[in-house]
Amino acid sequence: MATTSSGGEPVHANADREIVISRVIGAPRALVFEAFTRVRHLSRWWGPEGFTTTTRSFDFRVGGVWDFVMHGPDGTDYQEWITWREIVPPERIALLHGESRDDPNAFESVMTFEPAGEQTRIVMRAVFPTRELRDEAVEKYHAIEGGEQTLRNLAAYVAELTGNETAGIETTPKGAEG
Repeated sequence: MATTSSGGEPVHANADREIVISRVIGAPRALVFEAFTRVRHLSRWWGPEGFTTTTRSFDFRVGGVWDFVMHGPDGTDYQEWITWREIVPPERIALLHGESRDDPNAFESVMTFEPAGEQTRIVMRAVFPTRELRDEAVEKYHAIEGGEQTLRNLAAYVAELTGNETAGIETTPKGAEG
């Protein structure tokens, strides 16, 4: 018998180390995937509300990296480094995300892009090396709210591109429980 979360999804062995956030976006999967994979798009929506992003380098291929700085609304700069581990257009992106190339606290993340009629359901699943690092991301850095805001920003950006005011339809966070 499989164990499921309150959202009806199976509970994974690493559930105490993960954060899962999803949203249905009112745009075709290919467009939503492209917004995640082209730096000209990412710089327009990436990050929580009030943040901006400066890209130092961007090489979207397996083994390639995105080296960037997120600028917080309070003036704090956050050094970020993503290494692309798997790319299956337009279905899935797997990556390693940390502060630098060799960050021992980097977390793994998988984004899936599921067609939902004319819309796309995006699921972001982040798995941290330890429960403590996951809890720190949730409590200190507000990772769940930040993830929700990031997907809301993506939905608004895609709505701008398509002229569709209802592009951001639903958000379902998981992982808030301690």
